[in-house]
Order: sequence, then C-alpha cells, then structure tokens
Amino acid sequence: MQITFLGHATFKIISPEGIRILIDPWLDNPVNPHKDDRGPYDLILITHAHGDHLGNILEVARSAATEVIAIHEIQQYLLAQGVPNVTGMNIGGSYRTKGITITMVQAIHSSSIQEGDHIIYGGDAAGFVVRLENGRTFYHAGDTGLFYDMKLIGELYQPEVAFLPIGDHYVMGPREAAKACELLKPKVVIPMHFGTFPLLTGTPEAFKKYLAEFAPEVFLKVLKPGETVEL
Repeated sequence: MQITFLGHATFKIISPEGIRILIDPWLDNPVNPHKDDRGPYDLILITHAHGDHLGNILEVARSAATEVIAIHEIQQYLLAQGVPNVTGMNIGGSYRTKGITITMVQAIHSSSIQEGDHIIYGGDAAGFVVRLENGRTFYHAGDTGLFYDMKLIGELYQPEVAFLPIGDHYVMGPREAAKACELLKPKVVIPMHFGTFPLLTGTPEAFKKYLAEFAPEVFLKVLKPGETVEL
C-alpha cells in the first residue's frame, strides 16, 4: 500500500489495485504542503464530525464517483448538504466496496458539528479497520483515548499498520499510544494528530521512548507532512 501523510489525521492511501482512499479530509490543515490535492478520490472515510476531521469534505466529495463512508448521523448531515454518494454505517459493522472491506470500530471521543452558535450531534466517534484487496489490513484509530478493547481489534483484525494519535490533550498522549501498540500488536505504527496546534504537545520522540517500554517489537515510522511511504 502507498501511504501519504497530509498532516494532522489526514492520510491518502492508494491500494494495490489503485483505489484512492482519503481519511479525515482536512486538506487545509496548517501543516499540509499539498493543500491543492483535491483528488479525485474513490473512497473518503470520516472518523467523526469535528471540523479538523470533516475538513474539506464538501469540496472533495461533490462527484458521485467518490463514495463517502461515515457513521449514520454524519451520512444524514452530508446528504442534506448535497453530497451525492454517502454510505452510512455504525460501530461493529463491516461494509464491502470496490474489493475493500471497511469495519467501523469504536473510538473514545466526542463528535459534533458546529454551525454558528448551533451544535449538531455527529453520532459516535469511530475508527476504521480497512482490509485491502490483497488482504493487508490497516487501522486508523481516529481521535481516541486509550481503551482496552483495542486488544480485541488486534485479535480480530490483526492490523499490520496502525495510525495512532499521540498529541495528548484531546487524544491519547505518547505513553497511552505506546500501550495501545502493546494491545494491538501491529507491525508498524505511524503517529498522527500531533504538533498541529500548541495544545498537542505529544511528540514522536516521547512516543519512541514509551514504545521501547511497552511494545519494542513494533516498528515506528514517523512521516513528515507530505511524505509518502510504501509498505
């Protein structure tokens, strides 16, 4: 799989068969050097409704050729906004499209959309386990705190690559993310959701230190915004 980190929690994945997947499409985040990369994308996955994850969805999903996948409440919101092709699902379920299996798993976080002075309920926050055409699997945890059922995600789906937040304050910090690696047992972990704002104080250096304590067998791959890796 080809993985491009577009800053914050935004990733572009190109599958073995060339399916272009965008996760949490905040392309205008301040650290993304590829803000003009508006696709086209085949699939867009949205973990929750906060603006730093829903991001530029209304711009990049205007064509029916792009299928957006999100929890039911976000699906209903996006359909009302005129997004033409949105598939809703819920935590625990799996959905198969274009030869790819997408499983929605829990995340410990809030989820809402703010429009002016109004807060719109965004359903539960979620993560995604994605099994590509060749059987390789990755896990994007979304915004989450540490939870022990990550062990079940590891046992059931055996993700080879895990994208985990490490920024602290709003999400897991480095120590909790290292413990998550012990539970998930991926081969590779890619940290995300750090350094975008001053409050996100967790660092890859601290994560590396705790990873050596909790899960030394997991390979840490730190990507700079805009960097691409093939795994």
